[in-house]
Amino acid sequence: MSMHIGDSPEEAAFREEARTWLSQHAAPRSDDGGSWHDDLDAHSVACKRWQRVLFDNGWAGISWPKQFGGRGGSHLQESIFNEEQAKFDAHTGLFAVSLGMVGPTLMAHATPEQQSEFLPKMLSGEHVWCQLFSEPNAGSDLANVATRAIEDGDDFIVNGQKVWTSMGQYADFGILLTRTEPDSPKHKGITYFIVDMKSPGIEVRPLVQMTGVAHFNEVFLTDVRIPKANIVGGLHGGWAVANTTLTSERGFIGGGSSSWSVDELINFARERGLDKDPVVRGKLAECYARAQTLTYLGYRLRTAASRRTMPGPEMFVMKLAYARHWSRTMDVAMEIAGAEGMLSGDAAGEALHWQHNLLGQFAIRLGGGTNEVQQNIIGERGLGLPREPSVDRDQPWRSLAKG
Repeated sequence: MSMHIGDSPEEAAFREEARTWLSQHAAPRSDDGGSWHDDLDAHSVACKRWQRVLFDNGWAGISWPKQFGGRGGSHLQESIFNEEQAKFDAHTGLFAVSLGMVGPTLMAHATPEQQSEFLPKMLSGEHVWCQLFSEPNAGSDLANVATRAIEDGDDFIVNGQKVWTSMGQYADFGILLTRTEPDSPKHKGITYFIVDMKSPGIEVRPLVQMTGVAHFNEVFLTDVRIPKANIVGGLHGGWAVANTTLTSERGFIGGGSSSWSVDELINFARERGLDKDPVVRGKLAECYARAQTLTYLGYRLRTAASRRTMPGPEMFVMKLAYARHWSRTMDVAMEIAGAEGMLSGDAAGEALHWQHNLLGQFAIRLGGGTNEVQQNIIGERGLGLPREPSVDRDQPWRSLAKG
């Protein structure tokens, strides 16, 4: 199969149209990548403002069907637009879960009523969404979720705890995995809900990370009532829906833009007079080579998008490669920063930007499945290796040992 590299004349025209519009509505990206580390509240406001600008000008949801408020274009066009948008100071992170994960899931599994109610306002930026999946004892083993949903008339009553909920403090709605049938095997007793985050009984507690930012949260649900109409994918059918969300998440993380680039790192070395150091030059070359590898992996995803087919194991390879690239490149950044990298606050100077990215690497390495989980998936689905042993896969969830 030939790989799609470079733009066709039609794609080049679309790229130029996108670039022209972006230059008229956004400032060029600054050297620090438009850092939002110091003020998450201001970042959320900027994201909402920019999402509304995109929506009002017909650039929101480029690959979404027009019936949901999108542009009705291709995934390839959306990829091209995102590449150009990354060059501008355009904030989109608040809607990563909404548009990168929830939207594709609802388009694939939700009822027409749910789609018409939730998708347009998601796209316009009126509603922010969060993901309520992981729990203290259900991270890499996500199917072990213990948050219980018990039927009560036209509602379900939910009790439990979720953790690592990105931007949960700003969310209007969430996608929620619950245990609705504890006597079934763990993958078969899960139900996927849409939950109003303003519902009585929901408490969101921000988790301050080592970056100093509370990007993640833990969420406690106490006797939360959720209407049956908010089930997505049918009662006890949540695992299949969750897999759609997880696949979208991995593709979003692996193909997402970062708050830094190798070119910026090279400039960082040049400003410190280290661009001629042979050891540093060798490591920068490795960073550049990894970035180019990711670019070509991205071409594989674009090839699948241009042919309207689902990408294969390359999606998981790209997510793993992206996480490894981030980690190894930040090691180089700290070597370039030298002793300055050990300072804090304003004293760190330009090294502060790279410090934040060093500490932020763990969200990339863990989110969407850890590196180890990605390796298992690549081995099983990509290389055809035997599945990892799972002695509890067919056992009733209720009988499993709990932490």
